[in-house]
Amino acid sequence: MARFVDNAHGQAIRSHFKDNRGSSELAMLATPSSEEFEQLKKAVAIMTKAEKESAAELDDEQVEKIADDAKIDNAIFVIFMNGFTLRCKRVS
Repeated sequence: MARFVDNAHGQAIRSHFKDNRGSSELAMLATPSSEEFEQLKKAVAIMTKAEKESAAELDDEQVEKIADDAKIDNAIFVIFMNGFTLRCKRVS
């Protein structure tokens, strides 16, 4: 994910699909802005080992608490965790 931070092509795609329905939300996972990426790093850094190992099983309250504790935008972390969970469930 880090190698695509602020990627011009990815940002263009995000802008193209941006609407009031959130159609570009999951694109954030592929091409996050540097600010979004820094926030995600902060949240992951404070997660316990158990939270990291069972990340796909965390409930909404746990995800929001991690975001609050990391002092980051809850929406960014929720989108990230939802995308992560979808990917884990699709692969398994």
